[in-house]
Amino acid sequence: MLRAFLRQLVEGPLARRLRRFVAVGIFTAGIQLGLLWLFVDIAGINYLIGATIAIEITIVLSYVLNNAWTFERMQNTGLVEYTVGLLKTNLVRGTAIPIQLGILFVFVQWLGVQYLLANAVAILLSGLYRYVLDARWTWG
Repeated sequence: MLRAFLRQLVEGPLARRLRRFVAVGIFTAGIQLGLLWLFVDIAGINYLIGATIAIEITIVLSYVLNNAWTFERMQNTGLVEYTVGLLKTNLVRGTAIPIQLGILFVFVQWLGVQYLLANAVAILLSGLYRYVLDARWTWG
């Protein structure tokens, strides 16, 4: 059973979807880091507030990209279905915001890590959580 699951992670349709999810995640993480830098270094906003705004922007972008590409076979189409999917992913990813901000805060305030690097780590650590919930609920 475990062997079959692991094989699916490498070869099956789950592997393809996971690779696409990761590709979208890497792209939107780059956008998020760029926005965070703009908000903090250019606009002078506190890094936690800037991160919250950047996260929400990339939540919407991630939904658009994942709906069109990662979960194309289960794609939310039509105005109502698309809107419900967007609300679901906001709920899923919204629950990950405190996780990501908590990790960011700990890395910056307690460990002295630079805020952009800390945010990249926070994105990675909260990514699996977001994938599992999105795959099961938003497009499940």
